[in-house]
Amino acid sequence: MIDLNQYIDPVCLDKPGVEPLKGSSAFPHNMLVNTGNEPLGDLSGFAVAILGVPDDRSSVNTGAAQAPDAVRRSLYSFSRLPGRLKVTDLGNFRPGASFDDTIAGLRDVLLQLLSQNIVPVIIGGTSSLMPAVDRALSAGKQKWSMVSVDSRIDFTAEKRPPDSLNWMNDLIYRSGSCLSHLSAIGHQTYLTDQQVVNRFNRRHYDMMRIGEVRSAVHETEPLFRDASAALFDIGSVRQSDAPGTFLPSANGFYGEEICLLARYAGLSDNLKIFSVTEVNPALDTRMQTSHLAAQLVWFFLEGFSQKQYEVSYLSDQTNSRFTRYHVTLSDLESEAIFIKSTITERWWMEIRNTRGEPQYLACSYEDYLMANRDQVPVRWSRGMLRHGH
Repeated sequence: MIDLNQYIDPVCLDKPGVEPLKGSSAFPHNMLVNTGNEPLGDLSGFAVAILGVPDDRSSVNTGAAQAPDAVRRSLYSFSRLPGRLKVTDLGNFRPGASFDDTIAGLRDVLLQLLSQNIVPVIIGGTSSLMPAVDRALSAGKQKWSMVSVDSRIDFTAEKRPPDSLNWMNDLIYRSGSCLSHLSAIGHQTYLTDQQVVNRFNRRHYDMMRIGEVRSAVHETEPLFRDASAALFDIGSVRQSDAPGTFLPSANGFYGEEICLLARYAGLSDNLKIFSVTEVNPALDTRMQTSHLAAQLVWFFLEGFSQKQYEVSYLSDQTNSRFTRYHVTLSDLESEAIFIKSTITERWWMEIRNTRGEPQYLACSYEDYLMANRDQVPVRWSRGMLRHGH
């Protein structure tokens, strides 16, 4: 195990001039903040750890290194979280001498937290940091999946040094990566290379344009439920709601919509890492973007505090928490099995891998209705292909 004190600088914020919420009603009241008064000790028992990464190298978004503390200033002004969720704010990761050193050191810190079943909440910095997430989640040689919420798809067909606009290349093509599936949510067609979309479709990745999300935002929830990591690029939000980023767009998510997606991420059974990147205080207006990024973190944690762990019980056919529906489709040799939770009303599909073992894929009520119309749901087809069928 590494000594986190060698990697992390404590939180150091000036007392705000105006404190709308104070004392027991304020966000920091029921969390442990690393102020540097004493060394970081045993973190066992904590469920979530906030970690700022003030490094904007390998990116065009110069100034994003100032984001972690700017986001904290807003976050600490919010109300305390409901329930008894144990959260710690570790402080800021100490950038390495080179950006590669930052990636290597951040991987080590993430691995340490994951080994203690602590979910890191990364406040960047830029999305150039995502290779560290890949290296941490791939260290155990277990397959993992990611949701990227962004107005662009950060992948390029040509070979060039990695940066915040092509970080997906490193995850998809790195020989040691165990990334098995990627979902891109919120991309805008006029900002996206159609050849990249075609390439991702051939890999059976889930792609939801901003218009598709807006017309059925609840359809994104199953994507988060199956994901191991979620990256929220603040550039996915329209410029009027989040001006403080290098590549803003006139169109994008409204603030309320992006916060709902963050809450979906918090509710996920499987999510291990959450990240908010590309906030640039130097380009911001009256901390508007930092404030919205802080709300993303708050709504993620609020969803996390309401989390219902159900996936591990899906195979128990005697569990009264679930109702199983068997649907016959003319295009399938065997029945399609859908499972609904009577508590959360969430849905899953049961498929068999090449060894005949049951696998459970998150789905929606609409997928079940489609199967009842004798139509094979797209999620079912993609799930079968992902598992070698």
